[in-house]
Amino acid sequence: MTFIDKHSSGFNTRAIHAGQELDPVYGAVVPPIHLSSTYAPEAIGKLRKGYDYGRGTNPTRDALQTQIAQLETGNADTGFAYTFSSGLAAETALLMAACVPGDRVIVGNDVYGGTYRLLDKVLGPWQLKHQVVDMSDLDQVREALAGGKTRVLWVETPTNPMMKIADIAALAELAHEFDTLLVVDNTFATPYLQLPLTLGADVVVHSTTKYMGGHSDTIGGAVVTEDEELANAINFQQFAAGASNSPLDSYLVTRGLKTLGVRMDRHVANAEAIVAWLVEQPGVEKVHYPGLEDHPGHEIAKKQMSGFGGMVSVQFKAGVEATRKVAESTHVFRLAESLGGVESLLNYPTAMTHASVEGTELAVPGNLIRLSVGIEDIDDLIGDLDQALKGL
Repeated sequence: MTFIDKHSSGFNTRAIHAGQELDPVYGAVVPPIHLSSTYAPEAIGKLRKGYDYGRGTNPTRDALQTQIAQLETGNADTGFAYTFSSGLAAETALLMAACVPGDRVIVGNDVYGGTYRLLDKVLGPWQLKHQVVDMSDLDQVREALAGGKTRVLWVETPTNPMMKIADIAALAELAHEFDTLLVVDNTFATPYLQLPLTLGADVVVHSTTKYMGGHSDTIGGAVVTEDEELANAINFQQFAAGASNSPLDSYLVTRGLKTLGVRMDRHVANAEAIVAWLVEQPGVEKVHYPGLEDHPGHEIAKKQMSGFGGMVSVQFKAGVEATRKVAESTHVFRLAESLGGVESLLNYPTAMTHASVEGTELAVPGNLIRLSVGIEDIDDLIGDLDQALKGL
């Protein structure tokens, strides 16, 4: 696979060229999609370039894994990336590779609802224990780590949907003091805006469905680490449990990653403009965005991110029913789950993406909507929100 030296190549160059070898037969600039489920060996026991069966190995998936490893770590020689059929499949593989029944995971109090459901309903009966803490409170995290042997400290930053910020470097220092793995879900920030491994994290996870794919047309997940022993265990899970992503989905994420940098620039610019407009609206109770100077995590975000992202959450003074009406009244912003596509999406988390945490300490306020700000013309986006808010 092509390796682009991190010291001589910028992010966008690596995004476009990493893992993208010319087709040796026809010279195609875009490598072909390898759909074959099986590969003929040169002889019994002698694989052809290491490929034998598509569940375990596939050239298109390998190209994507090289691309992601170089974007998250900048070094294909020390970074390992593995891709899966969904973000939750990636999380499951990581947790089963890193943990055994009886181990404990400490997780943030604003973690994605699907992650909490996985820990509580799927891996809980497997005897994986979990504890919820506020990851922005380092004293609370230390107290939790001191309370018992912990295998994984699981962090989202920015969080979904409250947009909380956690100090990755400080959490890495704490985790390692207690011989604990720090896992960072980097889906919202992407490697374009934030590099957790360079800040001390042990593992990065992604839903590649979101910004990496970027076009709302593929489902996938990824795990990245520089720990070779853990990487081998994750690779075994990918092969043995069989949750690897398809060649077509691999290709779609590779295609999306090539424009990640330019897309994120537009996502951030549009989000900042919408935030500036929202804070002036009389019906708005609170805007959650780390780019705001009064955001409690603003200074940390400035330190560890190169931009504040395209995700915005907003709470309304008028209450639950009015908020639901706003969520159902936009036209350019489409009411739908997911995020990170070129189109703008609006989500009502308490009844959609985070319904699984209703009644828990992770429950989302009923007067909150989450905006995934797309790359449309900003005047159209603000105009759409303006007509929706007129009913407040």
